[in-house]
Amino acid sequence: MKKNKLLVLVLLFFQIACNSQTKKINGISFVASREPINTKHILPIKKAQGNYIALMPFGFIRNLSSPKINYNTQHQWFGETKKGLQQYASVFKKEHLNIMVKPQIWVWQGAYTGNIEMNSEDEWRILEDSYTKFILEYAQTAEELNATIFCIGTELEKFVLQRPRYWQQLIKKIKKIYSGKLTYAANWDEFKRVPFWKSLDYIGIDAYFPLSDKKTPTIKDLIRGWQPHKKEIEKVYHQHKKEVLFTEFGYRSIDFNAKKPWNFNTTGKVNLQAQVNGLKAIHNQFWREDWFAGGFLWKWFYNHPNSGGVNNTMFTPQNKPAEEIIKNLYQAK
Repeated sequence: MKKNKLLVLVLLFFQIACNSQTKKINGISFVASREPINTKHILPIKKAQGNYIALMPFGFIRNLSSPKINYNTQHQWFGETKKGLQQYASVFKKEHLNIMVKPQIWVWQGAYTGNIEMNSEDEWRILEDSYTKFILEYAQTAEELNATIFCIGTELEKFVLQRPRYWQQLIKKIKKIYSGKLTYAANWDEFKRVPFWKSLDYIGIDAYFPLSDKKTPTIKDLIRGWQPHKKEIEKVYHQHKKEVLFTEFGYRSIDFNAKKPWNFNTTGKVNLQAQVNGLKAIHNQFWREDWFAGGFLWKWFYNHPNSGGVNNTMFTPQNKPAEEIIKNLYQAK
């Protein structure tokens, strides 16, 4: 009788552990394209065991001190617009994939959005009005799409730190029209200073932490590099009691890819193993933690047969050994 009870307890524990793993957000960031998508474009994502998709409409500003955001224009790619978001979401929903709507700002010539800063109070107010219009329109669209998560901003450090009252008021406005879960995508060196985590559901981090200076860091090297960062992440979790979500994570398939993982401009030799090691290490360190919600891999292109490949040095895992690694990691129990 005691053996039977013990067996039941073991099975129950195993079931809880499995359920905990399957509830993780195994997300993929889906890059907008010029045209609509259909089922054939997302079957490779399902094969890779993704269960969440980040869809990213864009707004554009002229420079880091420009207060006006332009969006839903005829000059944008289809997938970057509201109509594109709606069409993409309809296809993913038919395949039973959850959606995070993650509107983003692009500064002309790719300047870092964290440095957006106005030169006067009047310009700050114009930017706030423009951003409010932009983000509330997509919050309303996310509600209509029944999106599971809505990201209120991505890597906007100076905007956030210099205008904290505005952001608290904006969150209240978003909650009036959107009923799902909220996050903000803080840069890896920003997340400790975000003042409004308690008002959101997830502590969102774009997890491009520097981990190693080696050409091809081993998994052990990377795990060692993660330790100080992981302690800081867990500290912020305990401070706010909100689960941590990696709103972006990933590694390029290039030499020295863990030295400055955020850098998409460097050139170098293809290093497929470095990308594989990076993905294995980050999964090893976070996916089994109770306080960790999951993450969104950066990034995936719609035209799978012609994306990535063994000669590609960029972030996508498509048609590289990393694609099979993601499949194995995401389906792990």
